[in-house]
Amino acid sequence: MGNIFANLFNNLFGNTKAKIVMIVITTVPTIGFNVETIEYKNISFTIWDTGGGDKMRPLFRHYFEKSDTVIFVVDSTDRERMDEAAEFLHGFFSEKIIQGATLLIFANKQDLPNAMSVEEIKEKINLANINTQNWHIQGCSAYSGYGLYDGFAWIVKQINETALK
Repeated sequence: MGNIFANLFNNLFGNTKAKIVMIVITTVPTIGFNVETIEYKNISFTIWDTGGGDKMRPLFRHYFEKSDTVIFVVDSTDRERMDEAAEFLHGFFSEKIIQGATLLIFANKQDLPNAMSVEEIKEKINLANINTQNWHIQGCSAYSGYGLYDGFAWIVKQINETALK
């Protein structure tokens, strides 16, 4: 999945400078958390694996300071963890260091028959009440690539509009 993101960023962002953070809520057990930073031209793309449960989450929010965009990936087939995702996201955006950041939610695994719709995820996460004015939820499939380009194109538009202000 990292190579797909790398190619999209390289083609879309050019020389734009932005700090983008990706948070993935997974069911795969992780001890602690993993951080990977990829540099493309003037873009710093940081991927955070938020494994390790609630004990680790209060620690990593301090590393997100001055992020322009947060990409939050949810598993559209994991109905049991949607409340956890909503609680995390609302708590995360209540932090002053992240307020004002753009939020893109990738609703992953939309290619599977038991996936919740984008609208259902929007309601479950209660996006209407999130503490950011600029958000978008994009259905996608990391497996096939469906929806990824559309999500990143939306980020480019937001970054360009912010740069013009």
